[in-house]
Amino acid sequence: MKKLLLLSFTVAFLMLANTNAQAQTYENTIGVRLGPYNGINYKTFLNSNKALDLNLSFRNNEDFNRLFFTALYEVHNPIEGAPGLLWFYGGGGSIGSYKRKDFDGDLFFSADGVIGLDYKIEGAPINFAMDWRPRLEITPNSDLRSNDLGLAIRFTF
Repeated sequence: MKKLLLLSFTVAFLMLANTNAQAQTYENTIGVRLGPYNGINYKTFLNSNKALDLNLSFRNNEDFNRLFFTALYEVHNPIEGAPGLLWFYGGGGSIGSYKRKDFDGDLFFSADGVIGLDYKIEGAPINFAMDWRPRLEITPNSDLRSNDLGLAIRFTF
């Protein structure tokens, strides 16, 4: 299992280092990301196809409350024949806190991945993105969370 994980990280790093496609259709976005965790989403491109995606997310219900900040480095690539549509992948991390009904709470750190689609409406300052974000929580207990499928609705500027 450890060898497979190391191989996956190596392949992902090589893909990040060797991608130079022209993908950018906007510079910055701000909006919301909806899914199992809702929150504020901001994305800024660092160059033509690499972006930094920042999220402040929360989840509140009767038994469980969670608040966390996520930073992701993403590589965007165009989809040929589909203007304004990009696919992306990347990784990063999260820091946050959680509180359960039967437990006071704790601080957690995680390593996060992301893969998704990004669409900028031509002629309008609107952007949509759908992504999947698996997260390996490192502290206080190791736990793989893979249910984070979300939709971002953002204004571009």
